[in-house]
Amino acid sequence: MPSKRPGGPRRTPPPGPAPAGWLRRHWPAALALALAAGLAAIGVSLWPASGDASVAAVAPVARASAPAWPGVGAAPGLPAPAASQLQQLRSQLEEADRAYCDYRDNTRYPNASRPIAEHPDQVYPNRPVAEAHAMRTDKGSDSSVQLHTSQSRVFMAPGESVTFTLKAVDGAGATLPLFVTRSAARGLTYGASRPVSPVTLQFGDDGGKGDAAAGDGTHSATLAPTQSGFAQFNGTIRTEISYNVGDRSGVVVFDVIYTPEVPATWSGPVRDALENGSLVYYLKAEVRKAGRYVVSGRVDDAKGKPFALASFNELLPAGPNQIKLTVFGKLIGDQQAALPLTLRDVDAYLLKEDTDPDRALMPRLEGTVHVSKSYPATGFADAEWQSEERNRYLAELGRDVESAKQGLLKVAPEQAASPLLTQRCARAGGAKR
Repeated sequence: MPSKRPGGPRRTPPPGPAPAGWLRRHWPAALALALAAGLAAIGVSLWPASGDASVAAVAPVARASAPAWPGVGAAPGLPAPAASQLQQLRSQLEEADRAYCDYRDNTRYPNASRPIAEHPDQVYPNRPVAEAHAMRTDKGSDSSVQLHTSQSRVFMAPGESVTFTLKAVDGAGATLPLFVTRSAARGLTYGASRPVSPVTLQFGDDGGKGDAAAGDGTHSATLAPTQSGFAQFNGTIRTEISYNVGDRSGVVVFDVIYTPEVPATWSGPVRDALENGSLVYYLKAEVRKAGRYVVSGRVDDAKGKPFALASFNELLPAGPNQIKLTVFGKLIGDQQAALPLTLRDVDAYLLKEDTDPDRALMPRLEGTVHVSKSYPATGFADAEWQSEERNRYLAELGRDVESAKQGLLKVAPEQAASPLLTQRCARAGGAKR
């Protein structure tokens, strides 16, 4: 008479191939039964006559061939397809977690107040743009001669000028004699645009007309559009220079973008205020032409360290306006910026759509524009930036993470305590970023 077992009669799988669902729920037992059946077929029994052994004896055999599951622990005795599925689910969770954390970290501060390290080309916008390259000839390039060039700016407003320089050196860095044979600036025109007569530039190494030092091998020239035939030109001005280094002839090209229109002017002193845990600079502007204005200012701390780029991008009506540049409170705290804070090098332009150039420049404010008051550090908020859009995206990305977690737990419930499943923004070793 069969003995009774707690919990009802023992169920065994039906004859024939086991259903996929049953295998997923009972794969350890199925593996043990398959191994026992295989050994029985060759005359080996897992159960000795003494009857003291149990199915647990199979475990060392199964564990010996189990693949490791990096970062989450071993999955004992998994067949290759099961191990592959677990690895795929783990990768999906890691990717969802990474997407959530990257978005969260990248939106801690508003777009209008960012770490200046994200924009290395914007730290000192008024410094010359310098380049070095092999001498370009009509036959290609000559790497034995390196040409060092610079231009003091790329975008130009009325009343501004640009200085070009060029210098030739050999492979050891020694200055080579250079002679400018021709230089001409011309406006690039398209379609029915009215051409402008070329303007000749006088390059020299005499310490005058834009040249920094006489006789140092650097040749310089200055272009001032409002003092030449380009006063009303709107677009790209290209300066082509032909020169000789010994018996070799080369050519170099400089481009600047000039806009004769002045859409707005600065109209008063700058002030600062502590508002909602952030530092705000207010700049007054008299707007002549209504439209979307883009303004950028660099912020240094009391030790002279550049740490923030404050920007403004809004529609302004004609007439008097205040332009607001904000330094977010948490950014000040995270950067450990020493007070007071200095606003410097402010540039601004009216954005123009479907035209080239795509902007009309306001006069730039070079150097120190305003130094803030020394507000107490406790006055700056430490909270991350919040917006409806950010909260919505974080919620959607968070749901992706939870869905990936549930998919992993469904297949590997024993991993519920793993750092990958218990920590948001987990990385290798389970550490939070």
